[in-house]
Amino acid sequence: MPNPWLQNQFTQVQLRTLKTKFASVKKSDADHVAVKDLPPVMEKLRGIHEVLSEEEISNFLRESYPDMNQTIEFEPFLREYLNLQAKGSSKTGGKRKLKGSVSFLKASTTTLLHVINESEKTSYVNHINNFLGEDSFLKNFLPLDPSTNDIFNLVRDGLINVAVPGTIDERAINTKKDPNPWERNENHTLCLNSAKAIGCTVVNIGTQDLIEARPHLVLGLLSQIIKIQLLADLNLKKTPQLAELVADDNSREAEELVTLAPDKMLLKWMNFHLKKAGYKKTVTNFSTDDGEAYAYLLNTLAPELSSATMIETSDPNERAKKVLETAEKLECTRYVTSKDIVEGSANLNLAFVAQIFHHRNGLSDNNVAPVVEDTPDDVEASREERAFRLWINSLGIATYVNNLFEDVRTGWVLLEVLDKISPRIVNWKQASKPPIIMPFRKVENCNQVIEIGKELKFSLVNVAGNDIVQGNKKLILAFLWQLMRTSILQLLKNLRTHSKEKEITDADILIWANNKVKESGKTSRIESFKDKSIANGVFFLELLHAVNHRHVDWSMVKKGEDDEEKKLNATYTISVARKLGCTVFLLPEDIMEVNPKMILVLTASIMYWSLQKHGPYQIPEPVPPETLAEEEEEGEEEDFEEYEEEESIEDGVSNLTT
Repeated sequence: MPNPWLQNQFTQVQLRTLKTKFASVKKSDADHVAVKDLPPVMEKLRGIHEVLSEEEISNFLRESYPDMNQTIEFEPFLREYLNLQAKGSSKTGGKRKLKGSVSFLKASTTTLLHVINESEKTSYVNHINNFLGEDSFLKNFLPLDPSTNDIFNLVRDGLINVAVPGTIDERAINTKKDPNPWERNENHTLCLNSAKAIGCTVVNIGTQDLIEARPHLVLGLLSQIIKIQLLADLNLKKTPQLAELVADDNSREAEELVTLAPDKMLLKWMNFHLKKAGYKKTVTNFSTDDGEAYAYLLNTLAPELSSATMIETSDPNERAKKVLETAEKLECTRYVTSKDIVEGSANLNLAFVAQIFHHRNGLSDNNVAPVVEDTPDDVEASREERAFRLWINSLGIATYVNNLFEDVRTGWVLLEVLDKISPRIVNWKQASKPPIIMPFRKVENCNQVIEIGKELKFSLVNVAGNDIVQGNKKLILAFLWQLMRTSILQLLKNLRTHSKEKEITDADILIWANNKVKESGKTSRIESFKDKSIANGVFFLELLHAVNHRHVDWSMVKKGEDDEEKKLNATYTISVARKLGCTVFLLPEDIMEVNPKMILVLTASIMYWSLQKHGPYQIPEPVPPETLAEEEEEGEEEDFEEYEEEESIEDGVSNLTT
């Protein structure tokens, strides 16, 4: 019988991974795993390979299993894995940072030692009570008591998923007071896929982890959602006054300001005011200050509210209390206690500083550049940048992308993505990891990116690595579109019942979608992924209904006769697709304006889910319409033609036409 305690030390994703690793040890002619065969595999496992050698692992296992030929089952294997991790930690004197501590910056869910920070739990509960207290549905469950496990019980029922207003269409949420297991699972699926769609890292979290309300995973997810909410305005587009943080004559620093991650922007803002206040130190993170910097910050931002003794106080605990007294007058005490300030809780201090920024940022409206209206092309490029950035972050690569166009210029991120999609295709010995000082190293990375792209048969006429280094936006978007398209087509190809050597095409996806809708008794049909009829949203709702009859509530569907109805249908479509299990990053506008790239990805994602659930599908013989045939004939060429440069690239590369 399975050991519940042992199983609960791992996430569902971890268990599946470890089972695969364990099964890989079996010899082709054996039914069991021998202890002697474990060291080479265990040496590569997370938390072990950094500190223990294969020989040390063998010696450790020999203490429990003198006869190394003895067979071992999966659960004893898990127990030995835990013991080896503990041994590895003790070997380093406990100095290695445990990734299990909940982190705003990138919640890790791959450790086995989970410590719940009660201060953080209290702060997150207070945040939910404050921001969602008037929600028409959740007000029946709020306020939550931070001293209890109310938050975890609410998550277990799948009811906390409305915590990101605007991302989830509430019409897609199962809002019964006592949802059944299927409805809970649907809510959690919708929650996780929506979290990915706003930039959360949820690679190692599954719906079962939320159903079981594993505290460290729940708090990790909440911390990311709250961070995204608190830092949403920390950019020049939302707060143009931030331009004041750099000198007018420093063009390089101004360029860097555009690309700063929100948390780095918050630090820059804080140091900007601290410098004006005469504070001599530079704050580099949110965990090392004992309240002194806060005293100076509040004194310069709100001198009329600050006490004369706040800065002069030398005792950290007393100073922290005075800081909170001043912050309370600005209504900024929700996230921290004096203990959190003195002990340097990074998550809570980041939230505290962000709240000060929102209540009084101390920036001037003078010299703010007038807002320039984006052209339609700029708007579409911005949406695609968002989709590609979120897609990359959903893959679980080591680097988190904040600004797509800047972060890919070293080539490293693109190499990570390529390696994720096509394992072992990257020659890491010829790659340089950031930070990269020498420019030619960036070019080398990007040259390898281009060569791999050609190997994958991307359309890359007259394109060189230096184009990526120079930040050519149209080229970068074109490359990433081909990368995303290749990824989803490869996934679909692996589910085909026949001709796996044969590439799956856009035509195959279109035929599948039309046939699915027809088989369900509906009459909608599209001629291509550019079909203007897609704009009303009805076709995709009929397709989603065809693959799962339970998910679409037809009383919620509009005819799509005007823009308002089209947007309602498009928003509902995206949430239903996520509730189904599709990871998609498009916006309602992509459906309303019929962006063929995003339409293709949405259709392919629904197809992938359907094939996984209902078994492989054999593409029928009927020939697609002539219009589609013409599109297929154009093939990959369109991928770059849609991003074609109107002027030649500065370094002399000719227009990107094929």
